[in-house]
Amino acid sequence: MNIIKNRYIYFLISLLVIIPGLFFMGLNWAQSKTSPLQLGIDFRGGSLLEVQFEGERPSTAAIAALYKELSTEAEPIADPVIQSLGTDAITIRSKTMTDETKGKVIAEMETRFGTKVVVLNFSSVSPSIGAEVTRAAAIAILFAALAILGYIWFAFRNVEHAYRYGTAAIIAMLHDVLVVLGVEAMFGYFLGWEADALFLTALLTVIGFSVHDTIVVFDRVRENSNIYRRLEYETMVNHSIVQTLDRSITTQLTVMFTLFALVLFGGASIQHFVIILLIGIFSGTYSSIFNAAPILVVWENREWNNWFKRKEETAA
Repeated sequence: MNIIKNRYIYFLISLLVIIPGLFFMGLNWAQSKTSPLQLGIDFRGGSLLEVQFEGERPSTAAIAALYKELSTEAEPIADPVIQSLGTDAITIRSKTMTDETKGKVIAEMETRFGTKVVVLNFSSVSPSIGAEVTRAAAIAILFAALAILGYIWFAFRNVEHAYRYGTAAIIAMLHDVLVVLGVEAMFGYFLGWEADALFLTALLTVIGFSVHDTIVVFDRVRENSNIYRRLEYETMVNHSIVQTLDRSITTQLTVMFTLFALVLFGGASIQHFVIILLIGIFSGTYSSIFNAAPILVVWENREWNNWFKRKEETAA
């Protein structure tokens, strides 16, 4: 099985997946002027109210109208984002409101809709705390990338060009981050999904899984580089990928089957988190096999020196 042979096809597939995500990130940025994603209250501040109706659930338009009527200059809670939680419950995201205002909202719901309303969850985050969480999230991702680069450089320090392994792993990791961010941007644009603390948890987990699988492949490359010293580098790397292919796919499929079961039966409250995690782990499996190791071959052969020469020869 010659996987390395078609490396540029795999790179093209990655680009075809990433570019639409970047496009929708740009659209979200143009709309919000602040972020390429639809940010939840954890990052931009606001209030989250989850309620369950013992009787018939009112329409989202009726709830939006109620919020608009109760909105004040001090607490402008108009234009909330409303999503269904099953058949009898909803989640409502709005700008920050106090416990007193929340009590008025619940009382007005019971009066207007004639049904008992049970509060499942209520949380509020101020805009300043949301901005602080956003900075902390960016620092966490940057620190994770630097720590991974340092660890791989140390682990492969006895291998020639050890820095290439760390750089290739970071590039594969960035591929997975861009895939996850792009998918989240599309979900946010079409479905109104918001990136919250659970999304950040999913993103960091995807980074861990991606690098974990990449290190498995790279470790086999390191072993085979000592065993097959006379073998061409490209052939040796391809042989290493094939040797670890079964293990990589089996390990990741076990996780993906579990996540798929959670998507079907886990409930609406964790569906967003699980779907993002499922997509990210699939991307991590792909990048570790079809992106990370092929990057080593491209680097070893310095193939970028021939990219434009081939075009010139073809033109001639």
